[in-house]
Amino acid sequence: METIDPCTAVQTPADTPADAPALAGDGCTEACATADAHPAETCKVDGSVFLVGMMGAGKTSVGRQLAQRLGKRFVDADQEIEARCGVSIPVIFEIEGEAGFRLRERQVIDELTALPDIVLATGGGAVLSEDSRRRMHERGLVVYLKASASEIWHRTRRDRSRPLLATRDPQQRIIELLAARESLYAETAHVTIESTHESVKSMVSRLIERLNQRAQGPEPT
Repeated sequence: METIDPCTAVQTPADTPADAPALAGDGCTEACATADAHPAETCKVDGSVFLVGMMGAGKTSVGRQLAQRLGKRFVDADQEIEARCGVSIPVIFEIEGEAGFRLRERQVIDELTALPDIVLATGGGAVLSEDSRRRMHERGLVVYLKASASEIWHRTRRDRSRPLLATRDPQQRIIELLAARESLYAETAHVTIESTHESVKSMVSRLIERLNQRAQGPEPT
């Protein structure tokens, strides 16, 4: 029996040059403001920034504002997959299962991380692929937005669009997912920042401060 594929073909890096300007998702063509709007908190990061972390950690919200502050293009990997497929991620999970989704995710991560000067918000499970972890770490600056299981549950408990939380005990599922992935996030990241109750603006300012400190290098001894 022929398998029903709800998605259009995902182009591989061989099909798409690294400087290709056009992607399917709206987030990829969104115009970015410059850091001049925040003169007291300017920050220059050469190349791309990739955000990793659990669902609900704030990768999309933080990434969108961080891109504005850095004068870079914002891209959301999950939104890009949905735009190419024409269906939501829960539908992809329903038809292809998690394995099918992860294959598409790996292909998209490979392509997106080859683009220049972007801020990329990845899906929570993007780090499950060893190839994706390596490519992110080698091709850009990886930031881990670290949130506790209780904080993630607080933010996602009313969200019905998370296929991995469609269980009898979603709170326990979050604990299990975090335990399995936390070391992978830490392994992939160059910078780790706590994702807390503070506003997105405050978190981005704190992240920019960390990036500035990193750019200055270690203090002389």
